Amino acid sequence: MRHGISRRDLLRGALATCAVAALPPFLTGCGHLAPVTGTEPSLRQKIAQMLMVGFRGTSLGDSDTIVRDIETHGIGGTILFDRDVILGQYGRNITSPAQLKELTRQLRSFASVPLFIAVDQEGGKVARLKENCGFSPTVSAQYLGTLNDLTITRMYADSIGATLAENGLNMNFAPVLDLNINPDSPAIGKVERSFSADPAVVIKQSRVFVETHDKNRIATCIKHFPGHGSASADSHAGLVDVTNTWTEIELEPYRALIAEGNCRMVMTAHIFNSKLDPDYPATLSHSTITGILRQRLGFNGVVVTDDMQMGAIIQHYSFETAVEKAIMAGVDIIMFPNNLSYDPDVTPKVIDLISRMVDSGTIPVKRINESFDRIMAMKGRI
Repeated sequence: MRHGISRRDLLRGALATCAVAALPPFLTGCGHLAPVTGTEPSLRQKIAQMLMVGFRGTSLGDSDTIVRDIETHGIGGTILFDRDVILGQYGRNITSPAQLKELTRQLRSFASVPLFIAVDQEGGKVARLKENCGFSPTVSAQYLGTLNDLTITRMYADSIGATLAENGLNMNFAPVLDLNINPDSPAIGKVERSFSADPAVVIKQSRVFVETHDKNRIATCIKHFPGHGSASADSHAGLVDVTNTWTEIELEPYRALIAEGNCRMVMTAHIFNSKLDPDYPATLSHSTITGILRQRLGFNGVVVTDDMQMGAIIQHYSFETAVEKAIMAGVDIIMFPNNLSYDPDVTPKVIDLISRMVDSGTIPVKRINESFDRIMAMKGRI
């Protein structure tokens, strides 16, 4: 058999023993994996589930590093792109519906446990599945928020969810909950990614987005916590300081969706706010992720980082510091899309690094277990 039976059985057993009550509605009714063994998965297996990694290629062969990452290391997920930023060309992972369906089929075939296969399909300018490649047309969040017609929003959001499902994806890094406080914000307002500056509009629009994706069995991920809409710079390029522009109102959409049970997953922002943490940006901040998101707002689901290869992180923190601080902040999945910086061996490097940190006591094993349990709960019925 291609997969080692011990790893398959160990992780299946972990999936089977997850707390089903903790699973969000979009995962229910799919049939539960039966317990195979009572043996605890290894530390490295648990760490691997905390990784989401990107790759190059529109089809896969046994020699591809992403195949190794899934099959041998057992990573938790992957993210797909239409454009390769480093090479400056389209066709990285997505070229057509037929090609994408085959690629996602191949990805699933190498996984011994359910694999998160994610994409950024917000609509408008941030749409990896583009109309000119044969996918359904989309509109921006700003367009929908300006209309503020929930019937139209439902139509477009349902189309996105259905398109993802039809093409073998199961996770959408959307909707964006950032408030359009600064319309000229290069990462948010200027590219029409925000529904509105009014949190009530953002809440209503996002709720519909989550509900339609639930119906299509697509996991949603609200972003960018604790709010990127007031920023005057782009964290892709470097450190973004919102100390003097961010306000508590930016938490309102998160507070509402979490309270009403419409929060499936949260993505962190690489923004710095000295009023929330005098030392670290949100992704690496315990006071922001654990203190505000988990303790104050009550979210106990999966937290994923934004791209850990963005300038805001790699220009200011070592690889080791960024990984350690993210995990200790309360993050569950660390994302390395390999699209701003390309390292085909990032998976074994990160697994080795975190393993050493656990062995040395820098990261408590309890912290790894918490993330592993949250991830397995989310995957329990995919």
